[in-house]
Amino acid sequence: MSSQKIVLITGASSGIGAATVDKVVAAGHKAVITARSADKLNKIAERWGSDKVLAVTADVSKLLEIENVVAKAKEKFGRIDVVFANAGTGVDTPGIENGDPDEWQTMLDVNINALLYTAKASLAALKESQGHFIITSSIAGKITLKGSVYGASKWFAYGFGQNLAAEMAEWNGRCTTICPGMVNTPFFDEAKPDKLDPADIADAVLFAISANPRCDVREITLMPTK
Repeated sequence: MSSQKIVLITGASSGIGAATVDKVVAAGHKAVITARSADKLNKIAERWGSDKVLAVTADVSKLLEIENVVAKAKEKFGRIDVVFANAGTGVDTPGIENGDPDEWQTMLDVNINALLYTAKASLAALKESQGHFIITSSIAGKITLKGSVYGASKWFAYGFGQNLAAEMAEWNGRCTTICPGMVNTPFFDEAKPDKLDPADIADAVLFAISANPRCDVREITLMPTK
């Protein structure tokens, strides 16, 4: 394992984000965690201790709020080495013809704008540390899904990750896009225990950030065995 890193995680209150907090802190790193749910964030921070985890409540679809998270992270720990842009959501009503534009707007604010704003707010700090930006895309961002606006948003995340990696390479920064298949998270109404566990994606994050600095792990795809 490489030296201790300061890892900022969005969408950290549950699912993949919460699992990643546990994995990175258990591995000896420190975490700055953000989401809209203050209660859930504070419980995570209390479990690990304020010396290891800083919780900052924010709506990352608002640029000023994610900029505040970055500022608080640097104030607390002095630097940021890794940003895991994990926040994401879906829609209840499928399809285009019968889809709900209000649901689309909410989802695109999180899946696209929050990703853009997280990168915009953190790249200067990552440039200082020659750091690492990690994106949660999806296998849905690499395949055709009939009428899926969610899938299209994950195509954006995938393409953005490729383009951001090229920009960050100019200053030896690293960028990883993670594309999981179906994950057993609160994203779904019913539990799916035979699918990927959030800890599987957290392990992928650890793998990427633990690689030798000469190695830029550009993409990781994970699929359920079944």
